[in-house]
Amino acid sequence: MKQLVECVPNFSEGRDLAKIKLITDAIKAVDGITLLDVDPGKDTNRTVVTFVGNVTSVEEAAFQAISKAADVIDMSNHFGTHARMGATDVCPFIPVSGATVKDCIALSHRVAKRVGDALQIPVYLYEDSAQKDDRKSLPVIRAGEYEGLAKKLKDPHWKPDYGPATFNGKSGATVMGSREFLIAYNINLNTRDQRLAMDIAFELREKGRSKRIPNPDSPNLLDGKIVRDENGKTVIIPGLFKYVKGVGWYMDEFKRAQISINFNNYKVSTIHDVFDKACELAIERGIRVTGSELVGLIPKEALLMAGRHYLKMQRRTTAVPEADLIECAVQSLGLNDLYPFKPEEKIVEFAVGQSSGQLMDLTSEGFIDELSSNSSAPGGGSVAALAGSLGAALVSMVAALTHEKKGFETSKDEMDILGNKAQKIKNRLSFLVDEDTNAFNAVMEANRLPANSDEEKSIKRNAVLATNKYAIEIPLEAAMLSLSVLEIAGELVKKGNPNSVSDVGVAGEVALAAVRGACMNVLINLSGIKDKRYTNRKKKQVDELIAKAQKLEQNIFRQTIKIIEN
Repeated sequence: MKQLVECVPNFSEGRDLAKIKLITDAIKAVDGITLLDVDPGKDTNRTVVTFVGNVTSVEEAAFQAISKAADVIDMSNHFGTHARMGATDVCPFIPVSGATVKDCIALSHRVAKRVGDALQIPVYLYEDSAQKDDRKSLPVIRAGEYEGLAKKLKDPHWKPDYGPATFNGKSGATVMGSREFLIAYNINLNTRDQRLAMDIAFELREKGRSKRIPNPDSPNLLDGKIVRDENGKTVIIPGLFKYVKGVGWYMDEFKRAQISINFNNYKVSTIHDVFDKACELAIERGIRVTGSELVGLIPKEALLMAGRHYLKMQRRTTAVPEADLIECAVQSLGLNDLYPFKPEEKIVEFAVGQSSGQLMDLTSEGFIDELSSNSSAPGGGSVAALAGSLGAALVSMVAALTHEKKGFETSKDEMDILGNKAQKIKNRLSFLVDEDTNAFNAVMEANRLPANSDEEKSIKRNAVLATNKYAIEIPLEAAMLSLSVLEIAGELVKKGNPNSVSDVGVAGEVALAAVRGACMNVLINLSGIKDKRYTNRKKKQVDELIAKAQKLEQNIFRQTIKIIEN
């Protein structure tokens, strides 16, 4: 999985487009960065920028953006409706794919230190990066805003996590940290009654609602009398979903009410669970949910989770390609209700275009033509990985067909497990098709490095060794994954739908070819390694992999022929 981190800095300038462009140009100038969105607001005098890239690229782009904002924004002259305390008011880092919260916490510390040291801007860490419990919340840190910052910095309790504890009149202070991906999501209702939308939102959101005595003449709890405790304070009923914020509003354009929701942690409270509950609560109030819409982008995993959820509700297998899971999620959530839902624009990983220019993006004919050219790559390693992915796809298909087959009801759970495992292997092997070619090209580049001095010779020697080892590890992983395909095929030849047994047999044959082919690529790359302990260890692994694969394939082949002939 390609590493992808999102950064959403908020700058205290929403009116001067020339200044905003200077900031976004500084971001775009960093290699490996994709600028996804620039959203300036005149009334708020604030611009929200969204960009993505790997950790290294995002780290550099974030610093360059904060540095440029410090140059062009003067907080002493800033006025707007939005709360703020600095030129770069807040700078969150969000793991999207191939990166963890831990990675983003470390990233926030590095950027915060650099900003504090190089730019002399006080930096407070918040959310997952917070060093103190009372600094997790952005509004708490920002209380008093820019105007109260000078006094705040004199309080030892509010010493910044990085940078000087002195007031920077031009740039103010910055809040920085790691947080989960925030999903902005609206649920559409077949009513114009905003209060019904608000009523449902209060039930869903974590903050909850005021307790009320129901009004027998109204289905809307907002019409009931508020209950107060002995001190006269309103009694609060907690909401149903943690990390969920929600309100109800009316859309004049579509003549309907919406429940507007922010998911601050979609992995804890999922979109599909909240949507399903909203449907239940709407029916209780005599209205219906007609669909939903996404505001901004969404991580692919959030829709994959929804797709699996709805397929399970239909008692269908979840061992299907990601595109099918996404389509199921889009249909089930009604994401086409107001506007056509375009995955290539709304899903973060697709919007970034992670896979453009890859071998696996080619048509079958295009791949074969590329393979048949006079270039050394792609070569046998990529073909071995492709063969393994084809075997994984076949066993996933058989598991899915068995899952749906009448008479195999008791095997549904096992088939789903085997099918999902095969899908994961298929996806990883598909990635290795390109990665094997990338590894070969890296070896070629290392060998072309200059070696005119002792220092250059040392750099080249280390680069050649590192790239050769990587070129060994890639086909070795492909061989191990292809062996796993054989293991799944061994289960399916015994337990799968007998009408598909020939497909299991074919999967066994291509998976064996993948193991052997990948192992050949391991062995040929070992010639570039002088460390005998390392090479002997890898040769032993290769021998064991081939022996296991051949034994499994022979058993699968015999059983396949036996079932076919009977």
